[in-house]
Amino acid sequence: MRLRLFLAALTLHAAFAHAAPDVAGAHEVHGVADAFARPGVALAWGILRGQSEADTTVVVRVETTNPDFAFVAADGIDPFTQQRKAIQASVRASPRADLRFPRTHFADFPRTEFKFAADGKAASPALTVYYLGVPDTTPEFATQETLGRYLDDRLARERAANGVTPK
Repeated sequence: MRLRLFLAALTLHAAFAHAAPDVAGAHEVHGVADAFARPGVALAWGILRGQSEADTTVVVRVETTNPDFAFVAADGIDPFTQQRKAIQASVRASPRADLRFPRTHFADFPRTEFKFAADGKAASPALTVYYLGVPDTTPEFATQETLGRYLDDRLARERAANGVTPK
């Protein structure tokens, strides 16, 4: 009996380990921290404080090296009504793009989907990285210069933590 339970547990573990998403085989990946890096794509979040909440901007720096992820678009989604709003038209993300959103946007559309495609057509992305709100660990900065330095450093640290080297 114990042997059967052990073998069943081992089989389940192997199945889940084999099914774990990676960017090469996954269509949709949940981003959970203020940075994300996998082979061919990396992104990092930061906040540029404004004079008021209405003037505060969320900045997501995106870098891609895989031609399949050369363009990025972003949608905001209300998870209750499923209403979808395009918040960033498709732009070239290779080698880098900074996407800017008013922080107030996330109150009505907290789910954000970053859709990566080879040809700029976000309707059929090769990869979607989604977030449920602005990550709690996202730092705030008073100047664009300090934000830019932070985003560069954060991307480098996330790549290193995931064994990803930019080409």
